Amino acid sequence: MSAKDDVAAYNKTAWDTLARSGNQWTLPVSPEVIAEARKGKLDIVLTPTIPVPRSWFGELKGKRVLGLASAGGQQGPCLAAAGAVVTVIDNSPEQLARDRLVAEREGLSITLVEGDMRDLSAFADGSFDLVFHPVSNGFVPEVRPVWREAYRVLKPGGELLAGFANPVLYMLDLEREREGIVQLKYKLPFSSTQQAHDPEIIKLREAGEPLDFGHTLDDQIGGQTDVGFHIVGFYEDGWGAERSPLYALMKSFMATRARKPAALP
Repeated sequence: MSAKDDVAAYNKTAWDTLARSGNQWTLPVSPEVIAEARKGKLDIVLTPTIPVPRSWFGELKGKRVLGLASAGGQQGPCLAAAGAVVTVIDNSPEQLARDRLVAEREGLSITLVEGDMRDLSAFADGSFDLVFHPVSNGFVPEVRPVWREAYRVLKPGGELLAGFANPVLYMLDLEREREGIVQLKYKLPFSSTQQAHDPEIIKLREAGEPLDFGHTLDDQIGGQTDVGFHIVGFYEDGWGAERSPLYALMKSFMATRARKPAALP
């Protein structure tokens, strides 16, 4: 088994466990949220707190949308309720089960696929009008394949909406962070597999946390433009200071709206 497969297998188990334990990103949305989505009122996120601007979605009725590593019973069902033709691919069967639960409860049609975000070979070129990719690529060792595959499966003129963490989050000394102190420790790009003997990383693994990776902005943003995307929208997001002292100092997440150029006439 390759190192890539090792990470995917480990994180599949980790996210299955998080889903069973009721992690924030694994809680299915309520019928009330779906009812609002049916009216076209979307309150879904790419980053922790700020809803994606409604203008970023355009007309959703009939739009072919891929939820990329976005299962959990939240975004996919809302997009389907708003009229989109939704497919969700995710590495975690338990996360996909949350989407299935909401779809069956609300009478929605969603195609669910178990798979790695870096490998979209199950889908033909130009299969989708929109790719929705909330913060999740920190759980794979390399992010540029994610952008290449997203670009390939989008039709010309299609768009990728993506959320990701500012890599400075991965530089923090975790022990000092718990003490309320911001102190840098780790070098970028960050890999928890390369820090396997670090006592703080060992604690996270013993707690069942997923393996995570801090990608540079060169890979997160430059990686999108390098495969051909045009960045046409951007915003930053924060989180409560109680989660990390860094959040009191800066917004630590960002979202991009990227467009695949339309085909020439």
